[in-house]
Amino acid sequence: MPDYQRLPVRPVPGAMVVKLYRSGDAVRGYVRKVSDPSEDDVIFPGEEMEPDSAFRLAASHREGSLPIYVELVEDVQWDPSWGTLDG
Repeated sequence: MPDYQRLPVRPVPGAMVVKLYRSGDAVRGYVRKVSDPSEDDVIFPGEEMEPDSAFRLAASHREGSLPIYVELVEDVQWDPSWGTLDG
């Protein structure tokens, strides 16, 4: 099972973030890469993705051992089938 971390106040530049939110009755996600604080984050193109697709995209663009962070919004609850969420 993949390991993910909750999005901290100061994420590590270069890390990937999967933001999960509600769209109607479904959970959807999008992916961005954390940039240096002096720059804007890089948002990966894509329409609403299912969580599994968003996690695969983040993993494919991850550099080395940098974390994949998760941001849960709009009362989205973590689903253990996505992996392990630390923090």
